[in-house]
Amino acid sequence: MVLNFDFTKMQQITFVFLLLSLNLNLWASTKEDSTAYEKQRERVNKLLQHRSERFGEFDASLQTRTGIFGLKTKKDMQASIDILKQIVTTDNQIFKETKALLDFKDIEKRTVEGKANESSERITGYINTISKLQRNQDTLKQEIMVLEKRNNIYLNLVLFATLGAVILMFRWIKRKKN
Repeated sequence: MVLNFDFTKMQQITFVFLLLSLNLNLWASTKEDSTAYEKQRERVNKLLQHRSERFGEFDASLQTRTGIFGLKTKKDMQASIDILKQIVTTDNQIFKETKALLDFKDIEKRTVEGKANESSERITGYINTISKLQRNQDTLKQEIMVLEKRNNIYLNLVLFATLGAVILMFRWIKRKKN
């Protein structure tokens, strides 16, 4: 019994299956990465909100004048300086978190590129395997054709030999009767 596989159909099915599995893997890892990225963005946005509030406090402290004749006191200036220090600290945190956010995006980009390269290599390997199987199938088809031809030749020889033996037996029986 000869099984005849249509490898072009198998190639198509395999290719579609590979693409689906790769897309699912990329989607799952991207979803995890995007939630971490969103959390990092939320941290940066909270720091920016906090800085904005501090800057509003600083602006209000510049307007504060509790001294005699409506002048600024040393305490008023120190409060403004303290608020500025908090703003600078918040700015430094914003820079650190933004750098982490950018690093995260770079890592994510490298990961996606790595997975794409890995998937491409895997697909190339599958294509090579399928091509090899197709060549093997073609070789086997040729071998089957050669064996079928030999089989037909042997079958014809057996039929002719049997026919010849039957004819000889009829002649021999006919001679014996005569």
